[in-house]
Amino acid sequence: MQHDAWRQPRRERFAEEARAERPDLALLCLLIGIQADASLDEAGIDEAQIELDRLAGAVPYGLTAPRAWARALADLLGGREGFHGSPGDYQHLESSLLQEVLRRRRGLPILLSVIWTEVARRAGGHVYGVALPGHFVVGFGDADAQVLADPFAGGRLLTPTDTELLVAGTTGAPLTPSMLTPADPLAVVSRILNNIRAWAATRPERSDVALWALDLLLLLPAHPARLRYERAQLLVQRGDFTAGAVEMEAYADVVSAVEPTAAEAIRRRARAARAMLN
Repeated sequence: MQHDAWRQPRRERFAEEARAERPDLALLCLLIGIQADASLDEAGIDEAQIELDRLAGAVPYGLTAPRAWARALADLLGGREGFHGSPGDYQHLESSLLQEVLRRRRGLPILLSVIWTEVARRAGGHVYGVALPGHFVVGFGDADAQVLADPFAGGRLLTPTDTELLVAGTTGAPLTPSMLTPADPLAVVSRILNNIRAWAATRPERSDVALWALDLLLLLPAHPARLRYERAQLLVQRGDFTAGAVEMEAYADVVSAVEPTAAEAIRRRARAARAMLN
């Protein structure tokens, strides 16, 4: 609660950027970072954007072929600049915050991929995120000549067999062409926020992080309605019984037309939450 005064204007800016015709992925990631770090101000945001510009300026000029782009970014970002990840990075919230990944050169696959795509975009490359199940990578070129690289592994180029094994290792299912399509920026943001929620879910003492991640997800133009109910449950868990009950009742109103039995069960939970105030 004590940080709401400085968080709210940033959330409004996050909502505006998410609804822009061409959302700025790096800016959205940095606005996520503000929710976690009160010291990140406009100067810090500018500093991160300038670092992305600096990295883009170091990309060799005249690249055309997808494989040449992949190798050049692997040499620059995975090699000289040292961006990579390790299993231990999954234990740290910083691994999901763009400003920290830029500083530490360590992060989750999706944040490292954001850096790759943002650097390449600034340098004029046709590079995009690829949201493989369980492991985010980057793609270069069109579908008929696509090259994939894994920034988490320092930019290792992936053969078709490598990609199939990555997918099979996380889902047990075969690779399908739909998994290789470019990821929409807002889908990337949603996945980052859900990663943050997953991190907080195993740490009850960090329910504050789960709450602001949910708040940002609810600001995206498209989100599951059930997130509002999850937010209500989290408020109750945090002891904000009145606000949680209000959220539950609002969600019950939304679902009552299609699931009246579920709506009534939710209203009972809202009454139980209010009773905890007595």
